[in-house]
Amino acid sequence: MRRFEFKALAVSVMAFGFAHGAAAQSPAFQGGAATVAMAPRLQFSPDEMALAEAVASHPTLAAFYGANGLKPVFSGPEGETLRKALRDTISAMPAHGIPASRYRPQALAGAGQDFAAEMLHARILARLIRDLTGGMIDPAEIPGIHREVTRPPIAKLMGEFSAHDDPVGFLAGLAPRNRTYKALQAALQERSALTPSADLPKAPEAVWRVGMQGDGVLPLRRRLASIGFDAAATEPRLYDEALSQAVSRYQEAVGLRPDGVAGPNTIRRLNSDGADARNRAVLVALERMRWMGGEELEDRLVWVNIPEFAARIMENGEEVFRTRVVVGKTASDMQTPEFSDQMEYVVVNPRWNVPRSITVKEYLPKLKANRYAVSHLDVVDGRGNVVPRDNIDFARYTAANFPYRMRQKPSGDNALGLVKFIFPNNWNIYLHDTPTKYLFAKQQRAYSHGCIRIGDPFDLAYQLLSRQSSDPRGVFHRALDSGRETWLHLKPNVSVHLVYFTAFPDESGQIRYFDDIYGRDAAIWTRMEKAGLDLGA
Repeated sequence: MRRFEFKALAVSVMAFGFAHGAAAQSPAFQGGAATVAMAPRLQFSPDEMALAEAVASHPTLAAFYGANGLKPVFSGPEGETLRKALRDTISAMPAHGIPASRYRPQALAGAGQDFAAEMLHARILARLIRDLTGGMIDPAEIPGIHREVTRPPIAKLMGEFSAHDDPVGFLAGLAPRNRTYKALQAALQERSALTPSADLPKAPEAVWRVGMQGDGVLPLRRRLASIGFDAAATEPRLYDEALSQAVSRYQEAVGLRPDGVAGPNTIRRLNSDGADARNRAVLVALERMRWMGGEELEDRLVWVNIPEFAARIMENGEEVFRTRVVVGKTASDMQTPEFSDQMEYVVVNPRWNVPRSITVKEYLPKLKANRYAVSHLDVVDGRGNVVPRDNIDFARYTAANFPYRMRQKPSGDNALGLVKFIFPNNWNIYLHDTPTKYLFAKQQRAYSHGCIRIGDPFDLAYQLLSRQSSDPRGVFHRALDSGRETWLHLKPNVSVHLVYFTAFPDESGQIRYFDDIYGRDAAIWTRMEKAGLDLGA
C-alpha cells in the first residue's frame, strides 16, 4: 500500500474512533462556553499505520484503537496485567454456560507480546464482551423469536476495561446482574458438582435394591463417592442399606424420586456427562437472559413464560401476582412469539376483530356451505359497516379475494371474554379473557391461535390499574357495567415480556423445568454448540 493510502487509512480509523466517543475522552480546547474536540492527527508512525491497517475492516476494533490513539494495550511487559485479566476471565466463562474454548485459551497462553498477539487478544476481548452483553447467538435465527438484543458499545467497554483498576471485576460485571441469571448460574454450578469425572468407569444400567450384589455395584459406588455421596462398605459388591441411603440423597439432589433404588433413570443420570436435558435447559436459559441484558428487569413488568403456561407481574424483581395462561398451539403458524413491548391499554368489553387468517381458513368455508353459519359473528365491510348475509354470495370468494372482515360484539361469550390487554405489535398478539375456562384446569395449555388467554383476567386488570387509581376495582367495574367497549390507558405503560424459559427459578430460587413445547430450546442449543466450538476470533 502506498504512503498516502496508509495515511488516509490511519486518519479514517482515528476519525472512526473519535466519532464513537474518543473526542469526549480527549484533551479539548476550552474557548468561552464552547468545547472544541481535537482534530484527528495527520502524522503517524509505521507501527500506528500497521495497527490502522489491521483493524480497518473491523469496526469495533477500529473504534477502540482509534479512541486509544492507535496505541497497543496488550503488547509488551506493561500489557501483562490486561493479558492475565483476559485469561482469568476466560477460565471463568463456564460459570456463564459458555465454553472457555470459544476464546482460544491455548492460543492466548502461547502468544507472545508482539503485534500478532495484540490483535489476537483484542479480537478475543471483543468477542467475550459481546457474548456477555448480548449472548453468543442471534435470536433472530430462530423462528418465532423476535427479541431485539440491545448491547452497549463494545469499543467503549474495551476502552473501559483497558483503563480499569480491576479489569477482571469489570468484565465479570458485564454479565446480567438480575436474580434470575444468578439463580441459573447457581443451578449450573450445582449440577456441575453433581457430575462425576468422565475418567471414571460408567455403571451398567440395572435395578439395584438392598440385598442385591454384583460387580456393577463397584462403579456405582465409585461414581457416587466422587461427587460426595460416600457409603462405607464392608462388602463393596453388596448393595447395602448405606449405599441405598447415598443413592437416595443423590436422587433428591438431582430432582429424581428419592426411593433409594438405583434404577435405569438414576444410573443414566449418574453416568451422564452433564449435557442432559435439564443441564441444556439451564445453559439455554442463561443465553436467553443475556439476550435480555439491555432490559430493565427490576422495574414493574408483566412476564409471560410460554412453556410454563404462566404470567406474572414482577416489581423490583419480586413476584406480586401470578395466573395461569393458555398459549398458542404447537403448529408452526399458531405458536406464541417471543418479544418485549409496552402494555398501553386495558380494554373492557372488547370487540373481537377476527384475524384474517382465521376468517378465511376457518370461517369462509363454513359460510360457503351455509351463509348463516357462525351466526355470533358480524360480517363487516371496509368502512366498518355490518353487511346483511343475504346480500353476500360467499361462493364467489376465495381466501385471496374475500373483501370482508368478521367481528364479534362485546359479550360474555366473546372470544376475548370481557377484557383484553393491549401492547401494539406487528404480530397482533395480546393478552385476553376467554369463555373457555375449562382449559385452565389442564396441565398442558397450548390451545390458542397465538394470543395469550388469562386465567384470572379481572385480577390482572386490578393489579395493572393499581398504580393510577386508589380504587382499581371500581374503575374496572364501572367500565364493565357500561356494556360498551372502553379503553383504559395505563399510566405509565407497563413493560411486557413474552419469554420462553424451560428452566426458570421460582420465588424461592429453586429451578423449575418445563417442556420445550415448540422445540425452540433445541434449535438454540444446536447453535450454541456450534458457537462453543467456533475457535475463530
